[in-house]
Amino acid sequence: MGERILLVEPGYKTKFPPMGLMKISAYHKNLGHEVTFVKGINEPARFSYWDKIYISTLFTFNWKETIDTIWYYFRSLKEDSSRIAVGGILATLLKDDLMNTFGFPPIPGVLDKPGMLGFDDKLIVDEMIPDYTLFDETPYEYTLIDDCYFGYSTRGCVNSCEFCGVPILEPEFIEYRGLKPYVNQIKELYGEKHNLVLFDNNVLASKKFKAIINDIIDLGFGVGAKLDKRKRHVDFNQGIDARLMTKEKVRLLSKIAIHPLRIAFDHIKFEKLYRKKVLLAAGFEIRNLSNYILYNFDDTPEDLWKRLEINITLNEENDLKIYSFPMKYIPLTAKDRSYINEPNWNWQFIRGVQRILNVLKGTVMTSRDFFYRAFGESTEEFIKILHMPEELMMSRGKVPGANEIDWNEKFTSLTKNEKKKLLQILCKYRDRKSLNAAISKTKSLKLKNILEYYRKHEVEDKNFKLFE
Repeated sequence: MGERILLVEPGYKTKFPPMGLMKISAYHKNLGHEVTFVKGINEPARFSYWDKIYISTLFTFNWKETIDTIWYYFRSLKEDSSRIAVGGILATLLKDDLMNTFGFPPIPGVLDKPGMLGFDDKLIVDEMIPDYTLFDETPYEYTLIDDCYFGYSTRGCVNSCEFCGVPILEPEFIEYRGLKPYVNQIKELYGEKHNLVLFDNNVLASKKFKAIINDIIDLGFGVGAKLDKRKRHVDFNQGIDARLMTKEKVRLLSKIAIHPLRIAFDHIKFEKLYRKKVLLAAGFEIRNLSNYILYNFDDTPEDLWKRLEINITLNEENDLKIYSFPMKYIPLTAKDRSYINEPNWNWQFIRGVQRILNVLKGTVMTSRDFFYRAFGESTEEFIKILHMPEELMMSRGKVPGANEIDWNEKFTSLTKNEKKKLLQILCKYRDRKSLNAAISKTKSLKLKNILEYYRKHEVEDKNFKLFE
């Protein structure tokens, strides 16, 4: 009987299945081993015998949950480091921290050489066909697993952006990977999938981009392609580099069933370039776009509003559907999500943006009316909204209620210095107890009056009605 292998993904929420573990599963099954997958803390798995336990990692800000998971299984092995392996993004970016915490080194980077898991064979894990049956016995559902081919047509990136970990995770740019045999093997082993999701970090940088497009078309994902009467989609999920969008490359993209075309708009200084490339795509009838908008990096709240509004205008003027996805910048090695790029941003403003996005499920829709109701009709109104008490902000309806009108009057009456002081208090005293103490010490009657809204947390309607 072969060895017993346990694969673990920590319990944080993820949209996509863990590709690394799927390939490790295929690798071990190829060696005749028995493989089991669990999500997060699993008591029966902890008290079973395993010859080897693999734990994947994702973002560094998942540090605590990841560390707790590793300890849980490591102690079940009586801290026998020869029987545990930790890899993935966090394990690569914070490998020294993991070494100091557990006393054994993680496996950083991509498993792209034989023998990296300690077995004497010539198999390369990263070249294995992912095991799509890995999650069949788990109650945790990866909703896209039955509907999508997941893979890469290239690896790495030619850029070294300050906010991106790809140069560390995948330092070598690989121009071309055999996409057709890879997808066809998945189809043969696990049946046909409806869509194609590619995790390339910069596909347009490839000198073999035309060959990649031809592969995608040959696989049945040309423009207008359908399977069982449903449209098929191709998604370069990490986005494409607007700086590398040429007329010829966009023409090639228009030949496949790309939906959506994902482009980043990381800074307002790229407005001219961004508009030009969106219009280039529109000229080739690519009208469904998804736009990553980085904030809390080197921008301001006003910059964020302007970039979102630019997309609304582009939609209206060119019959497009650009869905904006604001993404908060967190440093590559941050162990939680608390980073704030001061002084441009502060806790109150970051919290306000996040609460609005929670209602929107992370997506800023395409219509102006919807955008105005969420973010205000100007940068000035947006800043005012970010100053609002949380529940008052979330309960805004089409018609302002009495509390909203009263708060607006109180806020408008404040001087510039008083608004600055209000913000300082809100950012420093974040819980009700400490805020109560701060209010009692505040000498300004105007500030006391408006701060009552933040202490009481009372609004006319507790049900969020922002978009009713």
